[in-house]
Amino acid sequence: MGSHYSVIIVGGGQAGLSVSYCLGERQIDHIIFEQHQIAHSWRNKRWDSFCLVTPNWQCQLPGFSYPGDAPNGFMQKDQIVDYIEAYARSFNPPVREGVSVQRVRKNPISDVFEVSTSIGEFSADQIVVATGGYHQPRIPSMAQRLPAEIRQLHSSEYKNPESLADGAVLVVGTGQSGCQIAEDLHLAAKQVHLCVGSAPRSPRQYRGKDVVDWLDQLGYYDLTIEDHPQKEQVRTKTNHYVTGRGGGREIDLRHFALEGMQLYGRLTDIRNAQLTFQPNLRENLDQADAVAESIKGTIDAYIDQHQIEAPVEAPYCPVWEPASEPTSLDLEAAHISTVIWSIGYDMDYSWVEIPVFDGKGYPGHDRGVTRVKGLYFVGLPWLYTWGSGRFSGIARDVRYLADYVQANHRVNVRSQLRFNEMAIGS
Repeated sequence: MGSHYSVIIVGGGQAGLSVSYCLGERQIDHIIFEQHQIAHSWRNKRWDSFCLVTPNWQCQLPGFSYPGDAPNGFMQKDQIVDYIEAYARSFNPPVREGVSVQRVRKNPISDVFEVSTSIGEFSADQIVVATGGYHQPRIPSMAQRLPAEIRQLHSSEYKNPESLADGAVLVVGTGQSGCQIAEDLHLAAKQVHLCVGSAPRSPRQYRGKDVVDWLDQLGYYDLTIEDHPQKEQVRTKTNHYVTGRGGGREIDLRHFALEGMQLYGRLTDIRNAQLTFQPNLRENLDQADAVAESIKGTIDAYIDQHQIEAPVEAPYCPVWEPASEPTSLDLEAAHISTVIWSIGYDMDYSWVEIPVFDGKGYPGHDRGVTRVKGLYFVGLPWLYTWGSGRFSGIARDVRYLADYVQANHRVNVRSQLRFNEMAIGS
């Protein structure tokens, strides 16, 4: 292993592997540094019953579409890991696992990137940062005021209901992870208390098809960040909650409430084992339903416009309404022994010592290309399209970046000099 490469890729998940595949096609020498092992987050940062929320046919890594026999199914955690490992075996990328990158900076004199790692110093003409956007589990400062005897977990640490102590569980957050974990606990007969935020929900099946199939047909997954009505703001929006569990189904929190799950509005404070909630449970439930119905309305309009034959479905009817707005909860009285924080992650690019970030630590880029020549980011949500941070859209992004890398690629001068020694003389 040398110390200088044309390209160093930081991160060996699906994004970094995809970049490697495309650079290999272009015969550009490179290396991947992966802090853990490939597919680490899928393997170790997901709960046991985790599965994709998009159908398997959307798994379209460059050169390696979903190879299984259930394109309309939803791969579970172990199958996702197998898929990524099979992808790596298919082209044998130059990946070094167990290597952490501690610093990246650009030498102003030589114009090369200097990379400090746990195994030594390296340099590169170009750098691709492929570590995604989920770095530091987000835990609010109010968590420090929870009683010491209550166990606290981030959603990335949760594994299964059996791993938790006896007693009720408080889940904070209703994005995809929060809702699916709440369902996992609910199905295991745990008493669940759920803080409902403003996350939208999505239908699963509608008028004879999975909603993902309809949205694909509508061209939604080709919508770019420039064409999106919310522009860059969409990058910070919470994902719609839905699940692929049991072959795929909707998550309707109202059904859970009918079955005994306790729902609250947004958590605002913790004082002496007393929780305080914003009285916005009804508002948040109604808003989530409105988003789901708007998706259906878009599909209805498309069906009408193109005169497509499709079964008609009755409008959604709420099965439960909160009788009141609970604004407090006593942890001891509710017998809560565990709190699971499911409110997302924060980015941490502090190791990239190059001034390309905004005030919130997000890298400035155009389709992953930064203003610093040779520095790129890939695998971020809505880097360019909805699928940029997913299996479905990464191929488009990395092929675009690979073309940029190739345009800036320079052959190692030292090797050229050795090759042409007879011709150039002394």
